[in-house]
Amino acid sequence: MVRRNLGKLMVLTIALSLCFSFTSALEKKALSFDDFIKIKRVTDPQLSPDGKQIAFVITVMDLEANKGNSDIWLVPATGGKPVCLVSGPNADYFPRWSPDGKTIAFISTRGGSAQVWTIPTTSGEPKKLTDFPGGVSSFSWSRSGKFLLVTSSVFPECPDLEANRKKFEEQEKSKVKARVYDHLLFRHWNSWFDGTRSHLFLYPLDGGKPVDLSPGDYDTPPIALGGNLDYSLAPDEKEIAFVRNIDPEFRLGLGTNNDVFLTTPDGAIIEKLTTNRANDIDPQYSPDGRFLAYRAMARPGFEADKLDLILYDRQKKIFSNLTEKLDYSVAEFVWSPDSQVIYFLCEEKARTAIFKLMIATGKIEKIIDGHYLSNLQISPDGKTIYVLKQSINHPNDVYALDLKTKKFIQLTDINGQLLASLEMNPAEDFWFESGGDKVHGLLLKPPFFDPNKKYPLVMLIHGGPQGAWEDNFHYRWNAQMFAAPGYVVAMVNFHGSTGYGQAFTDSISGDWGGKPYQDIITAVSYLHANYPFIDKEKLGAAGASYGGYMINWIEGQTDIFDCLISHAGVFDLRSEYGATEELWFPEWEYRGTPWTNPEMYQKFSPSSYVKNFKTPCLVIHSANDFRVPLEQGLQFFTSLQRMGVPSKFLYFPDEDHFVQKPLNAQLWWKTVLDWLATYLKK
Repeated sequence: MVRRNLGKLMVLTIALSLCFSFTSALEKKALSFDDFIKIKRVTDPQLSPDGKQIAFVITVMDLEANKGNSDIWLVPATGGKPVCLVSGPNADYFPRWSPDGKTIAFISTRGGSAQVWTIPTTSGEPKKLTDFPGGVSSFSWSRSGKFLLVTSSVFPECPDLEANRKKFEEQEKSKVKARVYDHLLFRHWNSWFDGTRSHLFLYPLDGGKPVDLSPGDYDTPPIALGGNLDYSLAPDEKEIAFVRNIDPEFRLGLGTNNDVFLTTPDGAIIEKLTTNRANDIDPQYSPDGRFLAYRAMARPGFEADKLDLILYDRQKKIFSNLTEKLDYSVAEFVWSPDSQVIYFLCEEKARTAIFKLMIATGKIEKIIDGHYLSNLQISPDGKTIYVLKQSINHPNDVYALDLKTKKFIQLTDINGQLLASLEMNPAEDFWFESGGDKVHGLLLKPPFFDPNKKYPLVMLIHGGPQGAWEDNFHYRWNAQMFAAPGYVVAMVNFHGSTGYGQAFTDSISGDWGGKPYQDIITAVSYLHANYPFIDKEKLGAAGASYGGYMINWIEGQTDIFDCLISHAGVFDLRSEYGATEELWFPEWEYRGTPWTNPEMYQKFSPSSYVKNFKTPCLVIHSANDFRVPLEQGLQFFTSLQRMGVPSKFLYFPDEDHFVQKPLNAQLWWKTVLDWLATYLKK
């Protein structure tokens, strides 16, 4: 009798469980912008010196305020409930532990400009530490805790910080805002050159005067192609390595020749360590001080060359390329506490892999792959690596990776409650043949997918062009947002993409409208043939930067698409050359200048094919985009209108190459999704 009742109870329990699961499934919803903007963004995890706590940053986007706000949180390194350490209406970010672990220094705008503040890790109020007239962009602690290394903007001709303060005040008060330039690279990304340079300072914590360690009319960190920090202090605190670019070609917008320099804490002597004509960045001393490791490219003028890990033996004065035989770029690296191993991260087939390199033998071993990881931190005992981990259906959280078992432990679940209410599918891999190679892509099915239904296909085209679609939760081009209205989303890593070997990356240079275009068209045929739930009659495409270029190119090459969306796309290669800032890029990609190789500039310029324009297209561009200036979007839209092609132009006067303000992002998504619905939801 007891067994019979127990059996009935079990059946009832199972039924209730199934009912609950079914109800939970019904309660889930597709991702909307209102949900998307509520997702908290986790960045910059920093392990305490004793390995017991992790400080990290949570950024929350505020629609009403039209900006994001960053606060600093703590979580035990073994997992647990995070607690907020620093919060306020201003931005608090870049947390860094003091060597004794009793204090966290961080950058905050709570005093007006960005400065270094400190707070005890137990209790207490933040206290302002620095007062650089040009603000602070980054810093690091010395091992002794006696000083900081700080980067700040200064006028290089000013003899000290007080003279800088006066000049900043004069510049702010002046009613004349005009400037005169006599060299190129007078504007970069989204700002005009204002006469200042970023310099590295030694900032004593005993009240002494800051020491400018990188004087001169140069930037540290460099203005372009820099590393994760680009300066490092030797463990004995007698030497400092930093990166800058002093190549005269850089003033012409041509130089990728960042170099590693060495100096002393008094700044008396500066010595150029590297002689490589290409890009050298990210110096990091080994904990025992014997070595200095850094990342380096081999080919001058090519910003997407392979980044190798170089080891400089400070005793023997010799350099060694540790990753010469590895066909991946080193993205970031960290020394083991005993200085015997370097762990490094590489992009690999739309995800990342962690490698282990033994200094004594040079042996490289892959530790783990198949995940999208970043921000490596290693425990004091060298047994655990802490990372940020994300995927296409899960934003960043902090994880611990046990190096012995190679198992992940999730330490934070910042968006758990919100994510539980959302229906978001994982990315699926697909491969196809194109141009004599296997080409990879990611496929994302819409929420509440039904294999018996037909769904429109939206092709997303990445920028770079030496970049890649990856299994991550992108906050601007979020694949889930594109899939949410009921689209199958495909992201092809065409020829030129990173993470598939350097030869594959190189193949796009000099062939912008060739193999990559063919890959995308071939992918459409492959997807139509192999996925019966894709509606062959409804096809859209969208892309930004190079992806925008490819949309513009597609406009003049084929009419298989029902609609297109071009964001910040290059339209006319000749005029783009005269208006962009980093001239090394077009001169490498198009094999010269418009006057030395006019044939290529004409051949691969979408403006050469305006007579073929037919497909309805949404054009998006911003006023402060100096990488692909506004005129490119204006020319494209004008051409579409002149050809009588259904088109719209979305213009942002207060954004750059990216759209980042929450209200602008809301308008962006509404306009983009409305455009797709107009042509794909008929």
